[in-house]
Amino acid sequence: MAKKNILNKKSLDFFEKYLNNPSPTGYEWEGQKLWMNYLKPYVDTFITDTYGTAVGVINPEAKYKVVIEGHSDEISWYVNYITDNGLIYVIRNGGSDHQIAPSKWVNVHTKNGMVKGVFGWPAIHTRDKSKEEAPKLDNIFIDIGAKDKKEVEKLGVHVGCVITYPDEFQVLNKDKFVCRAIDNRAGGFMVAEVARLLHENKKKLPFGLYITNSVQEEIGLRGAEMITQRIKPNVAIITDVCHDTTTPMIEKKTQGHTEIGAGPVISYAPAVQNKLRERILETAEKNKIPFQRMAASRATGTDTDAFAYSNGGVASALISLPLRYMHTTVETIHRDDVENVIRLIYETLLNIKDGETFSYFED
Repeated sequence: MAKKNILNKKSLDFFEKYLNNPSPTGYEWEGQKLWMNYLKPYVDTFITDTYGTAVGVINPEAKYKVVIEGHSDEISWYVNYITDNGLIYVIRNGGSDHQIAPSKWVNVHTKNGMVKGVFGWPAIHTRDKSKEEAPKLDNIFIDIGAKDKKEVEKLGVHVGCVITYPDEFQVLNKDKFVCRAIDNRAGGFMVAEVARLLHENKKKLPFGLYITNSVQEEIGLRGAEMITQRIKPNVAIITDVCHDTTTPMIEKKTQGHTEIGAGPVISYAPAVQNKLRERILETAEKNKIPFQRMAASRATGTDTDAFAYSNGGVASALISLPLRYMHTTVETIHRDDVENVIRLIYETLLNIKDGETFSYFED
């Protein structure tokens, strides 16, 4: 495929709309509907499951099955406790960062619609400078402008309501995309773009392709656990985000060196099947796609682990998108990396043959 721009106005408009739409863990279905609507012209059929995972399928009759996958959920909060004077304490839904919360706007999702609120914080003038408290889960709180608990409840807010940040998509210095929830709606976007390119370039695959957008990754890879049992794939190529480690306060000796703009990141880990990974590396080199490497000590911490260890073992690999400021509202990625992840998955699919086992015991 020629080294031309992959992203076009239609795809970027979808990406922005898809990122801006809230899809907290356990509540992903509205985002999934947007994703399926975008993907619909490029696939033959869809699979959905009880908890909201969505899969676009090309060649559904084929016996040999290849998955390309991202996850659709974003971190969020739950209402956990409402005080008598109408303030709200929260618990995490996924790995939400308590340190970024103070002074952030929030959306509280209720049956009656969205209720606005703010994470309050005591003014600098009122704090004891000699022993300032850092934001912690037990001292951050949300104020929705209610005078007491009764007024909170009258607005439709109750224990269990899910809470998201409203921060929306922006472009920084022409080629950096900034938003909350790039982890990992970027993954769902990129696998959808692979399907679009296959369709537009009239590529016929000799196997079934399952473009998968899993739910509930942020609380333990749960959507992937469910859908892999349904699909029973032979091969799975997962895409998620990984850390750009070039910004301050990150130790490269423990986190490795990966950076935005330097290309997709290919993982080494026990869950990553070596022959499949080598196929991806060879594909990158052959097509002059820049790439980086990273190592995971035990688990990758991504849906790769769920696919790899399912169904008696599925040949799985991980291609990551480097990202700055993970689990904040200003997650930042490079446009070139997005295009190169799409290109690498696309070209790798064209190098997979029907019936391949990737067995270490076959030449």
